[in-house]
Amino acid sequence: MLLELSRPLVVFDLETTGTNPHVDRIVEIALLKVFPDGQTESRCLLINPEQPIPPETTAIHGITDDDVAKAPQFRQVSVELLTFLHDCDLAGFAIIRFDVPLLRREFSRAGIDFPPPNTRLVDAQRIFHLNEPRNLAAALRFYCDDDHANAHSADADVAATWRVLLGQLERYEDLPRGVDELDAFCNPRDPGALDAEGKIKWRGKDAVIAFGQKSGMSLKRLAQDEPNYLKWILNKDFSPEVKAIVRDAMAGRFPTRPETA
Repeated sequence: MLLELSRPLVVFDLETTGTNPHVDRIVEIALLKVFPDGQTESRCLLINPEQPIPPETTAIHGITDDDVAKAPQFRQVSVELLTFLHDCDLAGFAIIRFDVPLLRREFSRAGIDFPPPNTRLVDAQRIFHLNEPRNLAAALRFYCDDDHANAHSADADVAATWRVLLGQLERYEDLPRGVDELDAFCNPRDPGALDAEGKIKWRGKDAVIAFGQKSGMSLKRLAQDEPNYLKWILNKDFSPEVKAIVRDAMAGRFPTRPETA
């Protein structure tokens, strides 16, 4: 085996109610335990997240509220999972940024401190990003088989970028050809966001803050219990769109989610 293991390595992935590890919950967890001798053991569990799964999230992973209605809650399987993960290291894709923090919170809600301090993390995304440059020179080599001789010269960078874009259109037949379609491809809008930057999002029928220490708290609750936080937003460098939503909330006018959302 290419990978040298001194103890089992569990490769895992989570499907969740959203993308915020501080407030979102697990709806499915898949685990592959690889032992030092090369043998493997796997688990895949649906989890009742104890909160609605937003429709825009279901559109991504296909798991509905009905699918998890009779599934166990995380705390009900926490001991089983802890046993499976005992004395193991962890691996996955983007687990350092997302999966491990969310898993830590789920175990914490069950009264369990996980992962232990000696757990080692192997993140395939970090390896990918560190070993495959994602700069203009690398793109020019990949798409145009040419070196970027005058890198960081504005004229040369513009010319190289145009060549790269044409090379991408030539290589990927399914890439959109229209600018509107390319904009949607390069800059997808979050259907659950109220503003362009996604600072305020829908959670069910409530508009909630989607950043910082108040992430997941509704505008209604903040306006009632912590209006100074909304005042803080108005005095900071947030977009006019966000500030307009916050001003309305402070005046008692809260967004209403469209029925079609």
